Amino acid sequence: NRTDFGLIKDFVESQKFYHEQFKSYEWNPSNYNVGGSFAKIAGGSYAPLDERLKTFLVRLKNVPAYYEAARENIVNPTLEHTELAIIQNNGSLNIFGQSLVDSLEKSGLSDDEKNLMMERVGAAKTAITDYVSWLENKKAELENGGGKSFRIGKELYNGKFHSDIVSSYTADEIYEVALEHKKELHSKMFTITAELWKKYFGDKPMPEDKLLATRQMIDVISLKHVHRDSFQTAIEKQIPELVNFINEKDLLTQDPDKPLVVRRMPAYQAGIAGANIQSPGPYDAKANTYYNVSPLSNYTDEEAESWLREYNHYILQILNIHEAIPGHYTQLVYANKSPSMIKSILGNGAMIEGWAVYTEKMMLEEGYGNNEPEMWLMYYKWNMRSTCNTILDYSVHVLGMEKEAAMDLLMNEAFQQKAEAEGKWKRVQRTQVQLCSYFTGYYEIYKLREDLKEIMGDDFNLKAFHEEFLSYGSAPVKYIRVLMMLKHRDKTPA
Repeated sequence: NRTDFGLIKDFVESQKFYHEQFKSYEWNPSNYNVGGSFAKIAGGSYAPLDERLKTFLVRLKNVPAYYEAARENIVNPTLEHTELAIIQNNGSLNIFGQSLVDSLEKSGLSDDEKNLMMERVGAAKTAITDYVSWLENKKAELENGGGKSFRIGKELYNGKFHSDIVSSYTADEIYEVALEHKKELHSKMFTITAELWKKYFGDKPMPEDKLLATRQMIDVISLKHVHRDSFQTAIEKQIPELVNFINEKDLLTQDPDKPLVVRRMPAYQAGIAGANIQSPGPYDAKANTYYNVSPLSNYTDEEAESWLREYNHYILQILNIHEAIPGHYTQLVYANKSPSMIKSILGNGAMIEGWAVYTEKMMLEEGYGNNEPEMWLMYYKWNMRSTCNTILDYSVHVLGMEKEAAMDLLMNEAFQQKAEAEGKWKRVQRTQVQLCSYFTGYYEIYKLREDLKEIMGDDFNLKAFHEEFLSYGSAPVKYIRVLMMLKHRDKTPA
């Protein structure tokens, strides 16, 4: 109850901060998009089709007024968020297309209701296209200068970090921890590079520059990847393999009755991440969880090859651990079973992302990948991604890092392909603080596990730790830490 109260208090204070200080409703046009809510109504399983369509019909009435209010609220938009809003709102038009017409035809709605639906759909689509046209005019103005900077500055950054991450650490502290972790990862990666050099390069001399040698090793190993047309299929194939490994190692209890559907990324979500998990909430817990994957159909051959080298044979497996099992998908299944509805509804992004990052290392520690040095090298590269997410985000928004320095960090120190680095630069312009959630949550979860190992000694059980940790829903790690430490503090070995 105390933790639930803390979550509610944090939520209220966060909303106050966003309304009174952050004020993104004035400068981020992508805040205004009806696509997500209508997609959930149309594609949900929480109620019969007719009931959902009637809800859809009622909400449609207000779409024109919604976009009119959006135009009134937007005072000084950033160019970057204006561009994103254009992409995503254009994507939302798909929700009001043929699939909706098909649902309407097979429904039990009256002819009057069906006619009213199509009338309101037309008005909604007009409202969206008018908003997009208005934004395109804004974009043309902003391209000539004078718009708000996408960088939010130190004061707002610290406030948003406090509101969103809810960590035991400050943004400054996590930034410093990430810098130190980057050094440790570079050292481990070079050790593996030296071990593998002869296998891949024969008698070719290894460069004295350790980062360059590591880059060359990563580049040659990254050539092993799936075909561009098989990317989604490869993901679907790997999911059962992860399930089997967890069952064999008895790492946590899974629920075979919760569906996971791999699908193409919906257009209204485009422009942020290459893959994500879209899960049902606790009130619709039996609905599908979607593993959304960005298609490569719009990529040139060069862009697709760069993308596939980034998500190569090894990293694709780590991505699936992160997004699916035992990462996001597994954690969110557990969250929906939490006896506390508050902990499920007021989910903490750093706990959710941190758990997914934690599971990557945990799986390799337990033997996934057969301890191949190539797998460990690619894991460290992937973990460098989370680490440099934090460094990049803080450096750009607080320290004023420019694109050239950001690309150098991502490509030469985090060893990312150009396509991935370009995508991350777009992302850091369009989001703030969220990129810190991965490393911050991971760092706090891993530290909690190691502290409990020290306290409990031989009584520590990894499966029990996982299931107890996940039983608290999606609460911030700092709250879960208090609860678990209180429970186990009297179990210190003699």
